[in-house]
Amino acid sequence: MAHLSVTILTYNEASSIVGCLESLRGVADEIIVVDSFSTDSTVEICRRYGCRVTQRPMAGFGAQRQYATSLTSHSHVLAIDADEALSPALRQSLIALKRDGFAHRGYKMARLNFFCGYAVKHCGWYPDFQVRLFDKRFASWSLNDVEERVILNGNVKPQLIEGDLLHYRCSSSAEFLARCMTQAEIRAVSIAASPKPISSWLPALMGVRRFLGEYIYRGGILDGAVGFAISRRQSMATAHAYRTARNLRRRTKA
Repeated sequence: MAHLSVTILTYNEASSIVGCLESLRGVADEIIVVDSFSTDSTVEICRRYGCRVTQRPMAGFGAQRQYATSLTSHSHVLAIDADEALSPALRQSLIALKRDGFAHRGYKMARLNFFCGYAVKHCGWYPDFQVRLFDKRFASWSLNDVEERVILNGNVKPQLIEGDLLHYRCSSSAEFLARCMTQAEIRAVSIAASPKPISSWLPALMGVRRFLGEYIYRGGILDGAVGFAISRRQSMATAHAYRTARNLRRRTKA
């Protein structure tokens, strides 16, 4: 029987972490939580479930995930977010891999994203393949502040496993927009650091481009009002990232 470590990054996740931890029962041999100094009961809940909790300031998602991986005891690591949970089919796939042994260095799974309880099948949100299970001896996280990913050594292709990773993105449109804006401000730092010019009209242009990409090209229109709501808020966040980057760059030059 192979062993599996699980890593979770948290910050004020008390409202969602229980569902995540419950889905890991019988799958995880250890759960490593790296918490960015939550002010709610997140840490207490995690410790109640037997997690090993370490607190550390957020250093960007890629760096934080790599740090969490460094704390694990076993070679094979599953990275999951506090607002995600294993579907029954994915649970069974992971249990079977543990029983039979991990034959591959990396595995990918489909992620099913929920918007206010609605399972979104378009907007580029499904199958939304994620490489989340890997042998840490042959893989590492990119150090991107956002949109981080697992890099498998030697350009190894990840093996697809059955079952969905359930991602409960938000319980309200306002919560979703707030999260998008937070990520946009993180992205703004890297945009500002790039050599590309940021004109006064670029934020609006990039916002429109994002909306059309989500709503038309990725089929958000097929999700009706939900697809429109997602595309609009993604558009707003993209424009905000470029406006913030432009302001950062102007302050740096001042």
